[in-house]
Amino acid sequence: MSELYQPSQMIDTHQHLWKPSERRYEWLDAVGLPLDDDFGPEDVAADVAAAGITSTVLVQAADTYEDSLYMLSVAARVPVIRGVVAWAPLDRTGEAEAALDLYAAASVVRGIRVLNHNYADPRWLLRPDVDAALRMLAPRGLALDVVSVVPEHLVMLVELAERHPELTIVLDHLAKPDIAGKSWEPWAQLMTEVAGRPNVNVKLSGLNTASSPDWTWHDWLPYVDHAVEQFGSTRMMMGSDWPVSILAGDFVGVWRAQREVIGHLSHEQQDDILFRTATRVYSLGES
Repeated sequence: MSELYQPSQMIDTHQHLWKPSERRYEWLDAVGLPLDDDFGPEDVAADVAAAGITSTVLVQAADTYEDSLYMLSVAARVPVIRGVVAWAPLDRTGEAEAALDLYAAASVVRGIRVLNHNYADPRWLLRPDVDAALRMLAPRGLALDVVSVVPEHLVMLVELAERHPELTIVLDHLAKPDIAGKSWEPWAQLMTEVAGRPNVNVKLSGLNTASSPDWTWHDWLPYVDHAVEQFGSTRMMMGSDWPVSILAGDFVGVWRAQREVIGHLSHEQQDDILFRTATRVYSLGES
């Protein structure tokens, strides 16, 4: 096993917590074991430490205030958590504004996300009734995380980034390329088009669950290299996607594989992906 470069810090920019025993997560109904169990900070703390991760960002797992407030309650007592990507009802402008104003009291809220990939309309984020709420994010220093699981989402994202050039956008999970099927297009060309919008950043995360069961990091290399070539390391960051990641691996093993796939890059580039981009995009240097 090769030696990995040891950076001064590492930020896991995509970690979930959920407790269906306490609150509702509708999408878990169709998922079943093992994901429909409770996953709290105590269940991942040892793995975070073992992987050498120094900070984490929690990301919403339900389009509910209950989920966001749960994350805030955890962040208030777990020092390793430096950011929260919360939910807001982006299609209800007045309520969204009230929610964002309330979140402003919690400096740990650094971004907003909705489960857009579960919506029937892949262009939901372009709806006129969503537009006004999106324009409230940048003035508040908040990024927008976007999930893409079909080509239509990436087509939408190009238009979204052009419509809101002042908004910092984060594309989750490298847009979930079909690594198991060894597909390349239209993912590659669409990623090139998205990367041409300088306000879009991308997360290296969730690739193990897009791969065949016997995956290795070598399966990911062409996809990651293409993303680095198009976005540059300064617009890439890394996330564990725990606990979804346990469907195809263990926390430490998946994190190490993600380290391995960028191991041929310069230390400067690895620093970008492992902590610098996240610090800038989510304003994690701010208290």
